[in-house]
Amino acid sequence: MSRDVNKQALQASHPYLDHYGQIDVTRNRLPHWQQGNVFVFVTWRLEDALPKVKLNQWRQERESWLKRHPRPWNVKMATRYRKRFSRRIEDWLDQGSGSCILKNPALAKIMADALRYFDGERYELFSYVVMPKHVHVLFRPLGSHRIPKIVKSWKGFTALQINRRTGKSGTLWQEDYLDRLIRNPRHFWTCWEYIRLNPAKARLSGGEFVLFEKRRGDF
Repeated sequence: MSRDVNKQALQASHPYLDHYGQIDVTRNRLPHWQQGNVFVFVTWRLEDALPKVKLNQWRQERESWLKRHPRPWNVKMATRYRKRFSRRIEDWLDQGSGSCILKNPALAKIMADALRYFDGERYELFSYVVMPKHVHVLFRPLGSHRIPKIVKSWKGFTALQINRRTGKSGTLWQEDYLDRLIRNPRHFWTCWEYIRLNPAKARLSGGEFVLFEKRRGDF
């Protein structure tokens, strides 16, 4: 058996980031990574979730940082970027600004149902939480399905359905999303616990969020 085949078999049974393997990078306002069917942790938010003052400050700092650290990046530099900028966004999302329309159980269910719809076909879900103004998902793409298209499908369908339900129109979700390829089992369970504890961190009561966790014995 060739070395490449061995490597593919190992990744299939332990789908974590290979720091020495090829990474496909796509760019919108933020860089996005995919490496085959590797686990990924994704976050996106409602359009009004973050105060514009904070968001503008974040963008200015990010632009300055990017000028000092031009792409392409190695894995270490990309990790530094995510720790410095993605984590700050996640902390802000747990604060109470914005419309928080996903506190409405009927609207949160639209999002949750969309996440579950192609589970096992286009992707494999491991954990997710629908928060009042953002969503976290831990999953891995299956086959040739691409992360940007999966996320675009989730956001596009739910924006249409939620706007119909609320009688509104226009932009519902932020243009982009945050993503993080999972490096190893420890990183996987760190993201799992982050999702599980996010409602408590944001001091939410039952009925103000939707949490899903795949049974550990099923994978």
